[in-house]
This record gives sequence, structure tokens and C-alpha cells, in this order.
Amino acid sequence: MNASINTFCLVILAAIVVLVTLQQAQDILAPIVAAFLLGVVMTPLSDLWEKLRLPKAVAAFLSVLLALAMILLILLLLEPYISLAISQAPVIRDELRASIRELRALLSGLEQLSDDMVAAIELNGSTGSGDGASELPSLTDALFYAPQFAAQFLIFTGTLYFFLLARDSVYDWLSRRIAPLQKSDLHLAAKQVARYVLTISAINFGFGTLVVVVMHLIGMPYPVIWGLLAFLLNFVLYLGPAALVAMLTVTGMVAFDGAASFVPPALYLAMNATEAQFVTPTLVGKSLAVNPLLIFLSLIFWLWLWGPIGGIIAIPLLIWTWTVFRGFGDQAISGGTPGKN
Repeated sequence: MNASINTFCLVILAAIVVLVTLQQAQDILAPIVAAFLLGVVMTPLSDLWEKLRLPKAVAAFLSVLLALAMILLILLLLEPYISLAISQAPVIRDELRASIRELRALLSGLEQLSDDMVAAIELNGSTGSGDGASELPSLTDALFYAPQFAAQFLIFTGTLYFFLLARDSVYDWLSRRIAPLQKSDLHLAAKQVARYVLTISAINFGFGTLVVVVMHLIGMPYPVIWGLLAFLLNFVLYLGPAALVAMLTVTGMVAFDGAASFVPPALYLAMNATEAQFVTPTLVGKSLAVNPLLIFLSLIFWLWLWGPIGGIIAIPLLIWTWTVFRGFGDQAISGGTPGKN
């Protein structure tokens, strides 16, 4: 009995130590984990280099170069729309403030509540410049964060390169150190994650394009921005679409009058429900099906721990872990010993 209690206490203490370490070492561990998962997602590309018999160093360098070029291209494509959204923030804030004042006139019994809401919005707006433009980070802020960003970028790039260079050696080492784990399990997990991310990216791209078309047809301002948000936030299951519904509701109240204000979020909800219930299950397949509760808890945990980057890595990391542990379960059920890798 005492041994069981001691074991339980040790497990709890170990979990606390791991949690604190993950949180305190975020600046180092987050880019490392992100690089590892990107390397896993790039498994099909690594397999292609192997078929072409390229030297491992050259193959890893080309993969990193393509990955960085893709990230840079995405940032360059997003930058004009992000700048536009920032520039339009004061307009939306002013119109929302006017809508709240109209609501205060209708709901005279809730004057104090509406006063607090208007005061909060005006307080946020007062931090901007005199012409109502949103305050952008100063040069000092940029210089302060530049070394930290450069360090994280170097950690990410170096980890990605050396993981791609030594991927087979890493898999061999893990399979030798963890008895039930086979190299084939790690390759399968990597292929599952790559398949999931690539499939979801294609689905989200099509979904974002559809959102652009629908928002343009109903006269929603800046439909391309809504399409980009739909594409990006759809990677963060449950929480991302919920956040976009809230944004569409607020902007709909500003852009339209009456019941038409709720048309944009209603249409988005209908499209998102159709995609989630029919399109994604059909294309992703049952082999990648994970308990929705695990997905939700994983998102909450990693978002709380590492913020936005945690929300991005949560689902791929869960699928990788789920596939590996499912391989453990198959080994235990079959009662077999690990085969040759």
C-alpha cells in the first residue's frame, strides 16, 4: 500500500516538474517541437529525396530551403491583408461604439452596463494616435524582440535541418531504447501526421476560398480577409471557428442592419458544420480518427501552455503520439516481440 502511494506521489511530482519545465523553457522547446513536427510532416519529401538517391546533407538542406521559402511566401501573401485589417480596426471600433450607443438608447434599463462597455472601447481606442489609427509597435519594441526571434529562428532551422539529416538514426535510437517501439511504428506515425496535415491544409484552402466567394456575394467588407481567417483558424479545431463566428457577428452588426447582421456568422456556421461533418471525415478517413474529447483537451492544454504555437502543434502532436501508442497496444495484444527494423 505504501509503495503504491509513493509511486503515485512520484508520478504526480514528475508530472509537475515536466509541466513547469515545458512552461519555463517555452522559448527553447517550442521551436524545437515545431521543427520536429514540420520534419515529420515533410516525410513524403524526404522519401522522394531517398528515391532520387540524393546525399542526406543535400536532401536535408533542400528540404529546409523549401520549408523556409514556403513560410516566407505565406508571410508575404498575408502581410497586405494583415496591414489592411490593422488599418481598418479604428473604423470598426468607431462603428461598434456607435452601435452600442444606439443599443443604450433602446435599453434604458441597462444604462450602466452599456456605459461600461462604451467606456471600455473608448479606453482601448484612446491608446492610439490622435487620428484614430491603431498604435503599432515602436522601433524600440522591434529591437527588443529581434534577438529573441532570431534565436528562436536559428533553433527552429537548426533542429529541422539536423532532424531531417539524422531522421533514420533518431528512429533507430528510439527503437533500440524503447523495447515495444519499432522503427516501422515511427515511420507509420510520421506518415499519418504528414497525411493529416496535408489533407487538412487542402480542405482548409478550399474552405477559405468558399468563404471568400460567399462573403463577397452577400456584400461583406474585405471578403479575402475572412477567407484567410477561415483558412488559418480552421487548423485550431473548435476554438478557431468559434472565434471567427464572434468576429463575423461583431462585423456583421457594424456592416448590416437588423436581421441581416447575423447572416455572415450563420452562413459561416452552416459551411463549417458541413465541412466538419461530411468533407473532413470523408477525406481524412477513420484511420486518423481521434476521440474529440482528446482533441479538445489537447488544444486547451497546449494553447494554455504555449499560446498560438501550441494551438498549431496540438493536433499533429496528438496524432503522432496516438499512432505510436497504438503501435504499443498492438504489440501488447499480439504478444510478439519487436521485429527487425
